Amino acid sequence: MSKMKRQGFTLIKLMIVTAIIGILVSVALPAYDLYRNRSRFAEAILAIGQHRATIIVQAHSDRFIGGLTDVDSGSNGIPPVQTQTATIYVIVVTDGVITITWMADGTDLAGTTYTLVAQGVTPPIQWVSGGSCKNGGYC
Repeated sequence: MSKMKRQGFTLIKLMIVTAIIGILVSVALPAYDLYRNRSRFAEAILAIGQHRATIIVQAHSDRFIGGLTDVDSGSNGIPPVQTQTATIYVIVVTDGVITITWMADGTDLAGTTYTLVAQGVTPPIQWVSGGSCKNGGYC
């Protein structure tokens, strides 16, 4: 009688491979979620650019006679505040502080803020960033 050589994987080998894949997935998913949220929040950081550029242009035109107290939404060419919805961010400028709040869309980012604080109105304007996005690692 000839001996037949068995081929294939044993059950234990398949279980080990499945366990390794499960561990890799459990580590990769949270990292992917953070990466996805960072990339989505970059959209909000870019949306602040219009307000920042307007403030810089107005500062070069010497429009802020009263200093940072003149740097507010709806005045001196700075766009007014929009109402926040599930598809619209809120961008508010108050005394040289630009604050954007993520839209109320029910995601992990809802309510997350990013701020740019002007350090004066004399060009070149220096900016300091902050907000709750730093706690979440989004900015």
